[in-house]
Amino acid sequence: MNRIDASEHYDESGFTSQTPSLLTVIIDTNPRAWAAIHDLLPISKAIANILVFINAHLAYGNDNQVAVLAAHTNRAVWLYPTSPNPDIPPGPSRRRHGSDVEMTGVVDGHPHPHPPLHPRHPRPPRPREEPQLGTSANKYPHFAKIESSILASLRALIDTTTPSDLDPTTLISGALSMALAHIHKTALAFEPPKTSADPANPTTAPSATPAAPTIHARILVVSVSQSAPAQYIPTMNAVFAASHARIPVDTLALYDGPTFLQQAAFITGGVFLSAAANPRGLLSYLMFGFLADDDARQALVTPTQHAVDFRAACFCHRNVVDQGFVCSICLSIFCAVPDNAECLTCGTKLALGNYGAKPAVVPRKKKKRKRVNGVAGREETGSAAGTPAPA
Repeated sequence: MNRIDASEHYDESGFTSQTPSLLTVIIDTNPRAWAAIHDLLPISKAIANILVFINAHLAYGNDNQVAVLAAHTNRAVWLYPTSPNPDIPPGPSRRRHGSDVEMTGVVDGHPHPHPPLHPRHPRPPRPREEPQLGTSANKYPHFAKIESSILASLRALIDTTTPSDLDPTTLISGALSMALAHIHKTALAFEPPKTSADPANPTTAPSATPAAPTIHARILVVSVSQSAPAQYIPTMNAVFAASHARIPVDTLALYDGPTFLQQAAFITGGVFLSAAANPRGLLSYLMFGFLADDDARQALVTPTQHAVDFRAACFCHRNVVDQGFVCSICLSIFCAVPDNAECLTCGTKLALGNYGAKPAVVPRKKKKRKRVNGVAGREETGSAAGTPAPA
């Protein structure tokens, strides 16, 4: 309207100065965990609710972006955007690049679906193309592209899962590391070019004043499994890296309480919500608790944790402990004193002092009561006052 009648109906400065927001969603795809809550919330309905939440985030701003990862039992996989080098198990039909393949019309011991060319039929009949998912005219193309990519990648991940992969633990630490790398790469793309007036030195030195953030990034973990003690060290490394980069890690627990992710939300300033009591309300938790980004949360009252489980896992047996021994050099935690009192991580000799020695028993001294007005107490006479004499 401003360009039609040359009038100012609304201020466009707010749209041009909007900082893009990057939402990275990590979905816990542990088959055993989803089987435990299948009666309450199947994974198909959970993915549908997450897609609605992703569409709402993208509709919140024109420059908003999204990335989705799957934290599986033994690996972390990109669901959107798709990885250029997908992890496909090698088969006999895969050859090295540059090697010759014999054109026999047989692939992996089975006849090729296309018959050999015939002089009368120079071109084989084209196979019937299946309609692509999400090509409806009533759906926004960008939403349809994301939905198609997520469902196709998730279906491929489930198809390649074997019974030997059914492990109770989930590789959350690997997904967090991949999310941080993607956020850093995206932030570099939004940074303005560093130029200088000196042609001999085209790059400028970093300024002392901190620059405004070029993108608001955050990580959302949808967890359905417990925290594995073996994943404590890599998970905490990723959490401290996110805290240093000022990237909040939000967590929505659908089943039980992941201890390490609860600590991650507290350390990075994120939001932790537990939907174990009502997993069917997944969409409500997502829309009301996690739709606002870090900038918008400054004007809102976000959910807080009334209690945080700060227990850690020991470095020797990977057990979650309440009390332990901490190395003063590398801060390694042990549930018991290591052999020869040496740190298993850095080899430092631990100074235990008098730990393990029996305490010395000191006998208690008896105190004598003082006389008051020349009258002894009960310890000497048995009564508080003297015996009166007969008149």
